[in-house]
Amino acid sequence: MPHTIDATGDRPDAVTDEGWVELGSRAQLRELLGEPWPIVIDKVHGRLTDEDRDILARSSFCLLATSDARGNCDVSPRGDTPGFTHVLDSGTLALPDRPGNRRGDSFHNILDNPHAGLLHLIPGGKEVLRINGRARLLTDAPFFDAMARDGRRPDLALLLEVDEIYLHCPQSLNRAGLWKSQSQQVG
Repeated sequence: MPHTIDATGDRPDAVTDEGWVELGSRAQLRELLGEPWPIVIDKVHGRLTDEDRDILARSSFCLLATSDARGNCDVSPRGDTPGFTHVLDSGTLALPDRPGNRRGDSFHNILDNPHAGLLHLIPGGKEVLRINGRARLLTDAPFFDAMARDGRRPDLALLLEVDEIYLHCPQSLNRAGLWKSQSQQVG
């Protein structure tokens, strides 16, 4: 059933035919969630800290979120040796592209819409570092040599100009038992 959305982003017709009750407004969402603690709001920052740089240096895996001009989303995994995210300065990162399935969904999206997000994880660790910003695709730059692997420079890199950085609490990882072995998760 299609929904109408008013100027505030609310959906006045939030009850569906199936009897499901859909959340219809930001006010209703805030009522359910409550107000965020000030410490959570204060954790958002726009430049890399030493702690952020340490996480990036130890991270061997991240998820790259993009969307095309119409808002169709894609989340793609990226991984390499720890520290594969190249820090150019406190507001700029680069991810080397490594050979993969050649679809390039994220790259196609970035050509249409530069807004992108990274979620860095450290296998076995509790850190979840979110970095949002504006992405560009580069086919060469002086720092490509520093991103070479096995003597091969990347053909392409994603450059991210940071807008927002946030260090998430580890509760989702703890609840999921993400780094526990299967035998530790049972029972």
